[in-house]
Amino acid sequence: MEIVQLVVIGMIASILYLILQEFGAPIGFLIILVSSILIFSVVIKHINGVFQLIHYLGERASIEGMYIETILKIIGIAYITELGSSLTKDAGLSSIATKIELAGKIFILVISIPIITALLEAIINFLPVN
Repeated sequence: MEIVQLVVIGMIASILYLILQEFGAPIGFLIILVSSILIFSVVIKHINGVFQLIHYLGERASIEGMYIETILKIIGIAYITELGSSLTKDAGLSSIATKIELAGKIFILVISIPIITALLEAIINFLPVN
């Protein structure tokens, strides 16, 4: 099972980080970075399958492709933002992590404007005209 391998990689990286941190070695963050990228690269293969399934189901439900693609982009931005934020927090740079999170939220807002617009137009069309 891949999850067991990923957990073992995470545990080994954590132990190495703790050991090297005791000696004051600055390579500890590099271990965190490499292990995070390795774990993310394995997980992204599975996420890609989920994205394809969502796209397929959206087509079957006759949902406009733009909306499905927008939702998938939003999910992708959220995952990438979380990874970047976590890595910078691990490096002790919580102020930069906060800025990364803010940037991710703003990008999600900007990308979601077409969906928000369509939703508001649908609501307006349901309202009675005076």
